[in-house]
Amino acid sequence: MPTRRRALTLIGAGALAVGNISLARAAADDDEVLTEAKVLRDPGVPVAGNPDGNISIIEWSDYNCPYCRKLEPELRQVVQDDGKVRLVMKDWPILGPVSVMAARIALAAKFQDKYHQAHDAMMGVSSRLTEPRINELLAAAGVDMDRLKRDLTDHASDIDAVLKRNNEQAEAFGFRGTPAFIVGKYRVPGVLSMKEFEQVIADARKAKMN
Repeated sequence: MPTRRRALTLIGAGALAVGNISLARAAADDDEVLTEAKVLRDPGVPVAGNPDGNISIIEWSDYNCPYCRKLEPELRQVVQDDGKVRLVMKDWPILGPVSVMAARIALAAKFQDKYHQAHDAMMGVSSRLTEPRINELLAAAGVDMDRLKRDLTDHASDIDAVLKRNNEQAEAFGFRGTPAFIVGKYRVPGVLSMKEFEQVIADARKAKMN
């Protein structure tokens, strides 16, 4: 387990490479993409954790990203243990057509209140996803597959618009791969340990008070 000082040095080095960010300052650079409302409060983007939390973690992830899958249970544990973190889940399918399909299906499942079941099912496997495997996983997770197909068609433009916004924001923040995070006012590209997440959350709360 790293000491607090050592972990903060690691996090600080990453932040130094890409810079700390205030959403208000970011919005001044790109009013259309990085407004606080669009980044933090996009109604089309699912939220986990405490919806009224005093710190937001925004995660950009891909269902075929092995690092995202490895990190998922640890991130969820940190969010659960803290109790005051709002986790904003931005699907960013950058690893090929199946990733796009998986992201669209997860967002379609949101229309039957099954996004989190779909997300967890696809993140919980260790092999690359295929369309038959995705269908198998979601059916086992209790997703109504007939409704899912209808929602994929009926809400196609809404789903594609969410993915477009997610992508534009990730690119505007300078992210180059998944997973990537905003924690409070800090950009955090890449994977952190549970201990490091706890520390950057604490730092984000402290920065919020200043």
